Amino acid sequence: MDKKNIIEKMNETPLVFDGAMGTVMYEKGVFINACFDELNLTRPDFIKSIHKEYVESGCDVILTNTFGASKFKLEKYGLSDKVYDINYAGAKLASEVAGQNIYVLGSVGPCLGKGASLTVENVDLLKENYELQIKGLYDGGVDGIILETQHNLEEVDLASKIIKKYDLPLIVSIACRKEKETLSGLNIKEAIKILDKNDNIDAVGLNCIIGPHAMLSVLEDVINLTSKPFVAEPNAGHPQNVDGRMIYMSTPEYFTTYAQNYIRLGVRGIGGCCGTTPKHISEMAKTVKALTGVKKHVHIDKIQDSEICDIKVTPKEEKSAFAKKMFSGEKVITMEITPPRSVLLNSLLDKVKESKNAGIDAINIPDGPRASSRISSLVTAIMIEKEVGIETILHYCCRDRNLIGMQSDLLGGFAAGLKNYLIITGDPPKLGDYPGATAVFDIDAVGLTKVVHNLNRGVDIAGNIINPPTSILIGVGANPCAVDIDKELEHFYNKFNAGAEYAITQPVFEPSALLSFMEKAQKRGIALPIVAGIWPLVSLKNALFLKNEVPGVVVPDSIIEKMEKAKTKEDGIKYGVEISHDIKEKISSYVNGYQISAPFGKVEIALEVIK
Repeated sequence: MDKKNIIEKMNETPLVFDGAMGTVMYEKGVFINACFDELNLTRPDFIKSIHKEYVESGCDVILTNTFGASKFKLEKYGLSDKVYDINYAGAKLASEVAGQNIYVLGSVGPCLGKGASLTVENVDLLKENYELQIKGLYDGGVDGIILETQHNLEEVDLASKIIKKYDLPLIVSIACRKEKETLSGLNIKEAIKILDKNDNIDAVGLNCIIGPHAMLSVLEDVINLTSKPFVAEPNAGHPQNVDGRMIYMSTPEYFTTYAQNYIRLGVRGIGGCCGTTPKHISEMAKTVKALTGVKKHVHIDKIQDSEICDIKVTPKEEKSAFAKKMFSGEKVITMEITPPRSVLLNSLLDKVKESKNAGIDAINIPDGPRASSRISSLVTAIMIEKEVGIETILHYCCRDRNLIGMQSDLLGGFAAGLKNYLIITGDPPKLGDYPGATAVFDIDAVGLTKVVHNLNRGVDIAGNIINPPTSILIGVGANPCAVDIDKELEHFYNKFNAGAEYAITQPVFEPSALLSFMEKAQKRGIALPIVAGIWPLVSLKNALFLKNEVPGVVVPDSIIEKMEKAKTKEDGIKYGVEISHDIKEKISSYVNGYQISAPFGKVEIALEVIK
């Protein structure tokens, strides 16, 4: 059976691309001044072994070892008469490894150097070269072409016309400096707009030069400038330039943490460039393929009230004391306290008692935050309600349990007295202490919201009747500072439509962003009480960590600048509390309450915020 066109496939679901060839070759003993492309002819089994490593790492797309297989690059090795042969061999080797399930893209690097342009003298040579390269790749069986690390858009246009004669899907990926311009000095926004208008180009992307964090910043600026699928292949660190190739002498480990942010932005193809290895791709593939929008979740139908009979459904305002106060119009205040990495709960219970005495309405219990392993949040919530007598809001994520286990927990928790839940999809394991752990994600937050909604109507996941039903108050998360706010609003609407009854936001540091989000949500018909997340900063380091490392949290530069003024630990805490007070004041008239986080378990700081 023929594979689906790779562009159609990317439009259906994001694809994982492979990583660097040159980096792996170097690690395996190939000298950096060797002709890597010639190895397709002289060491075919060696090249196939690298392709095989990438396939086994979980990628969906592999690129041929032909980045430099042009007349212009091969000439220095005395191989300019081998253009067709090397490209054909590269395509054939990759296709033999890929089989029917993996896509093969013919990798084509730029011919012209930085600053060079098309001239009367070189245009015919370029055409002759591309005719040989593309025919070799086409005859070798590629599923498409990717023009990588490009910088001269005139050259790209010339190549694209030749490629389209072969009716091959074409991806054009631009190399971008950290200054957000191409290697030829063109503003990256203008470059993407030009590529978007080229009908010969099916998908666009960025690769090389910059690492994951810098590429995220560029993606935020350009991804919405085109309707074509977008591919992102960042480097893993700082490269060395060897004959136009960016080669790494080491392999940094932080690469994968940015993968989910790219996908949430809307990237449809994600891989690695210089410095990345099968290990990077393996970790990234596990993360990406577990994300909502990538993994195919178990389908859950929402039960309508008209479909049930003889089942008494509890009104939302009667489900708990927390619900009663919130839906009556009073502001609710909750405290987020993370379960310990210990079997001892004495210290946590003392903090909860202090919070209760200060007038806190409920205690938020995170469920394995940032994929960390701690004492069971379910047990922690039960112990708090039993020992202290204050309601809890149990965060419940879809990462660690299959659908059967999740339903058992929901029923068991409700039977033990837990009435308030916050349903979240959860962070992939790569973000936490156990990157080798398996993520389940049978469903996401939308699916689990439907499950709880149905249980509240006396129907379990198998369609069995449960009477009496549960009466769980269903909360969901919201991110008012998401980069792609339209996508976040769509996801938020799906949660609302699935049965959500209130929402708690990510920590808010930009009041205007929250108010804008709420206004847009109301226009979409989303009518939910909003409990705003408030995180009192304690230091500049804390602020930078939240800004750069925690998905979904946006800390404005103005707050960073204020925290920079803190000269002592006490100053940092003081400024953090002041910032939280200021945020609360600006959003007070619009929200139904606050979730105050206790930074690093310091309840006394959180209590300062609610005074």
